[in-house]
Amino acid sequence: MNKGNDLERRRRAKTLAGVRGNAEIRRAVSRRAFMKSAAVAVAAAGSGTSFTLAWTGISGAPATKKNKVVVGAHLWVYAATQPGYDPTPVLPQVFADMSYAGLDCVELMHSALLHDDAVERIGELSEKHRLPVIGTSFEAPMWKHDAHAAILKDAELFIPRLAKLGGRTLGTSVGRTPKPKTPEQLDAQAELVRKLTTLCKAHGIVLNLHNHTYEVENNEHDLRGTLERLPDVKLGPDLNWLLRAGVDPVDFIRRYGTKIVFLHLRDQKADGTWSEALGEGDMDYVAIARELHKINFSGDAMIELAHEQGFELTRPLRESLKISREFVRKTLGY
Repeated sequence: MNKGNDLERRRRAKTLAGVRGNAEIRRAVSRRAFMKSAAVAVAAAGSGTSFTLAWTGISGAPATKKNKVVVGAHLWVYAATQPGYDPTPVLPQVFADMSYAGLDCVELMHSALLHDDAVERIGELSEKHRLPVIGTSFEAPMWKHDAHAAILKDAELFIPRLAKLGGRTLGTSVGRTPKPKTPEQLDAQAELVRKLTTLCKAHGIVLNLHNHTYEVENNEHDLRGTLERLPDVKLGPDLNWLLRAGVDPVDFIRRYGTKIVFLHLRDQKADGTWSEALGEGDMDYVAIARELHKINFSGDAMIELAHEQGFELTRPLRESLKISREFVRKTLGY
């Protein structure tokens, strides 16, 4: 537990993603349909136009009653080995591996969008591999009122860039404090999340609250404090971080139901260490799948692999992603 929490504290410039309105959630997006119908607009550097792969079904037709859950992956496991956790140098491998694994999309970290050439660089990779960008994760100390201006400045830079790439989700983490947050700190983070939500809406992006452990420890003090102030905000839980914080993922899904529009999926063994691929650990994903279907989950599900410090891979990451994708198909039915 301590090892996981230490990695969590060090890990990101990060976190995670919602959906472009309820109508967008309900579009059928199978990989085959995407390959047939994705529209690609490619811009020259600096032209201001977009690299966008369309999020539609065949000929843009609306989904049937059986909604298609989009299954992609977050690139944390690649960023974890990079200086400052900036995944930019390994983005070609990320897109190639995730395409090979049969994933529907890629979820970025916001640090990749801060480079001046981000839209061109990422857009070209997205087009080359026919793999859309669904969104990005973002973490900042939103409870610190005096940090708001700097955080907003970054957001006003990367959110429009994400929109140009066709992204539609922003998975947001509000930042850890040494002690449970005070009412004033909760007020401050809610104020900033409200502003970020408005900025996202202006660019066709849906913000969701992503969690590590700190948001849901202490009887979900942090998360409950935010929801009391922002009752309409959407949720994008990481099911494994829930477990590590002592929260039953099945019960969480049952309690929050349709507020959940986004998921992060990872697995761990009985001893609490992460498994190399999803499905190789001991989390009860059969029970999780049952509850997701009970609430008619129709959002997006991102595989996010992570490994303990010192872990040595037994196979290439692309193979673990492929194994994980097949596990989601067989066990969750997505």
